[in-house]
Amino acid sequence: MPRRVTQLIVGLFLYGAGCALTVRAGLGVDPWTVFAEGLSVRTGIGIGWITNIVGFFVLLLWIPLRQRPGVGTVANILLVGTSMQLVLGVVPEISGLAAQLATLLGGILIVALASGLYIGARFGPGPRDGLMTGLNSRLGWPIWVCRATVELSVLAIGWLLGGTVGIGTVLFAFLIGPLVHVALPLLDTRKQAAPTAGRPI
Repeated sequence: MPRRVTQLIVGLFLYGAGCALTVRAGLGVDPWTVFAEGLSVRTGIGIGWITNIVGFFVLLLWIPLRQRPGVGTVANILLVGTSMQLVLGVVPEISGLAAQLATLLGGILIVALASGLYIGARFGPGPRDGLMTGLNSRLGWPIWVCRATVELSVLAIGWLLGGTVGIGTVLFAFLIGPLVHVALPLLDTRKQAAPTAGRPI
């Protein structure tokens, strides 16, 4: 349990840090961060704090979908945006295409590692992931349709509000799935605990 809790907290903190690096790269960010960035532009509230607020309101959407949050869900809402805001406060804007690309790719790698950590800790999905699975359960739509519908919607709204869409958005979409696919099996606490518990892997 102590290891799982530590893995959850570190994973969520790194997730926010990775997202902050993609913001500082200035080449485009993932759909939910585009949405948060757009709201930040319009309200003047920091992107990280907006991320926390959006996470809370997404969690409210779980109610009609009959989804139940876990400890990890609540921790996600509290920690990811906070970490993001802290890192944005100390990392300056990046200039020069090579440096921007390096920062962007580094941020995506950190997000993938962080995803493996917090998902592998098995304390419940983040609010956005739970929204996808809830829609799948209630509406019967395939997960990819639920994800595409929601993420394209928030991407479009965020872009219209002033969020940054660019090559970074495309790279994030193509790279994050395969990278998490590699990271998750290495960091899944249930698989690591199986031999000790005498269960087959």
